[in-house]
Amino acid sequence: MSHTPHELAEEFPEHLDAMSALRTTDAHFAKLADQYHDVNRAIHRAETDVEPTDDAHLQQMRKERIGLKDQIWAALRA
Repeated sequence: MSHTPHELAEEFPEHLDAMSALRTTDAHFAKLADQYHDVNRAIHRAETDVEPTDDAHLQQMRKERIGLKDQIWAALRA
């Protein structure tokens, strides 16, 4: 299997324990993390032409990923 960049473990390596704990204790955080994972995989598939898409859709997905990452970071800081 190929390496998928931008996984949460790579984005926040110093917060692996906190992310694991939040996934089990905070349903909202778990949903954000799942959404991030889904959109990140979709972006990777589009970028590698496994599931090609147009530029506008790819940009929209990237913006969604950034928004989710910001929300995840806010939860980690709280």
